[in-house]
Amino acid sequence: MSQITNTVLMIRPVQFRMNEQTAVNNFYQKTSDNTLPETVNSKAVKEFDGMVKKLKKAGINVIVVEDTKDFDTPDSIFPNNWISFHQNGTIGLYPMFAKNRRLERKDSILEAVESEGFEIKTVVDYTEAEAEGFFLEGTGSILLDRENQKAYCAISARADEELFIEFCEDFEYTPVVFSAYQTVNDKRELIYHTNVMMCLGNTFAVVCLASIDDKNERKNLIKHLHQDGKKVIEISEDQVNNFAGNMLQLKGADDTSYLVMSQSALNSLRPAQVQLLEAHATIISSSLETIEACGGGSARCMMAEVFLPKTASN
Repeated sequence: MSQITNTVLMIRPVQFRMNEQTAVNNFYQKTSDNTLPETVNSKAVKEFDGMVKKLKKAGINVIVVEDTKDFDTPDSIFPNNWISFHQNGTIGLYPMFAKNRRLERKDSILEAVESEGFEIKTVVDYTEAEAEGFFLEGTGSILLDRENQKAYCAISARADEELFIEFCEDFEYTPVVFSAYQTVNDKRELIYHTNVMMCLGNTFAVVCLASIDDKNERKNLIKHLHQDGKKVIEISEDQVNNFAGNMLQLKGADDTSYLVMSQSALNSLRPAQVQLLEAHATIISSSLETIEACGGGSARCMMAEVFLPKTASN
C-alpha cells in the first residue's frame, strides 16, 4: 500500500460562491462583501488554473473535469468529500451534510477517471445514510494512513462515529477517533473536517494538538502516530485558521515527494516548521484566497487522490 499517489482528480468550478448550506458549521467561510457571483467564480477559476499549472509542472498527473451548470453546485471544487479511490479498484461514495453538495456526485466524473485508463472494480456506497441524517464526508472527514491501515477521524456534524466505524470495517482500517475544536466567538465549536487540522504524510504528520481538548484523545493520537514512525509537526489554531493543516503530499516526476498547500498556509508557518516539512517533501504553494474565504476549504480539499489500478491495456 502506498501512502502517496501521482494522480489527483480536480473539478474546475463554473458557479463557485459561498455555500450558505455549509456555512452553518464551516466557520472558516466568510461572506464575499456583495461581490457578484460571476466575479467570485472567475477569481476562483484563476486560482484553480494556477494551482493545476504548478502541479503539472511538478510532474503530477491532474485529471481536470469541468463542472456543469446542470445543478447548483457551488462547492464542486472540493471533490474529496464525496468520493475516495483505493488501490484495490474500490471507490467509496459518501453521504453529504449539505443537500446541494449531494448533487456533486455524478457518473460522468467516474467515467472521466476511467477514460484516463483507471479501473473501478467495486463501489462501496454510504449515501443512503443521508436519509437518516448521518454524514461522513470522504477524505475531508477521514484521514487515511494507507500504509499502516489506520484511519483518523475528528467527529462532527459531518463525521458520524458509527458510520466511520462501518467504513473502517469495510475497508479494513483501524479507527482512531477524537474530537477537534476551534474557538468561535469565545466558544469551542467542533471543527467540521479532520483534514483542516491535520495532514498525514508517509513519514510525518502535521497536526493541531491544541484543538483536541480531551487529554486522553490527544495522547492516543500521538501514540498512534509515533507507533508508525511519523514525525509529528505541531501547528497552532491560528495556523489552522490559515489552512496550514489542509495540505496533501503527492508524488511528482522521478518519484519526487511534494507537499501541496496554499500560499496563506505557507505564509502562516514559522521558518522552523517550514524546515521540518522540507526534510520530508518539496513544498508547492499556490494562492487560493477566494477559494479559502468563500469555500472554507483549501488546497487539500480541492484534490481527490486517485489510487486506482490501471486497466490491462494501460
